[in-house]
Amino acid sequence: MEILIFPEAEVPAELRGQVLALQQLAWPGDAAPGLQAIHDPALSPLSLLLVENGRVLSALDILSKSLRHADAEFRASGICCMVTQPEDRSRGLGRLLAASARETMQANGADLGIFTCDRPLRRFYQACGWRELPGAVLLGGTPEAPLASSAFDKAVMACFFSAEAKRLAARFEHCEIALYPGAIDTLW
Repeated sequence: MEILIFPEAEVPAELRGQVLALQQLAWPGDAAPGLQAIHDPALSPLSLLLVENGRVLSALDILSKSLRHADAEFRASGICCMVTQPEDRSRGLGRLLAASARETMQANGADLGIFTCDRPLRRFYQACGWRELPGAVLLGGTPEAPLASSAFDKAVMACFFSAEAKRLAARFEHCEIALYPGAIDTLW
């Protein structure tokens, strides 16, 4: 078993097809046509695949952008589209991949990792080294057409990597965080 990391546009076709099929199982009707990338290239999408004998067991994407918050500029990354094969769940594979995503973000120079998840998944992500930001609302979409994570009953999860982000971590609680990833990846 190994974790393979590719820019989304460079995932080999046989693996990309497996990831898209897995995403279709998780979110029926949301699949992109063909094998093309589904994320905004401006967000530098990076795909992490947990593969065993050529079979994708679990996958996620990391999206990244600049974030202005608490009167400071941060390089922010977040988890998107995390899925695990139904028959391979409860083996710790998702936990391994989510922890690897956190490590990859930090190694790639992110100041912080931040994303939303369904509320029942909070404990899962906490076990992977993430923490919930109490009272935080992540604003997705665009400034002209914002999407608030609170409208979807999502929890905001984070990990602070740089010294500046750690120093200002409390300023990410009980507030709105204007991420605005755009019209394609509206809320990661």
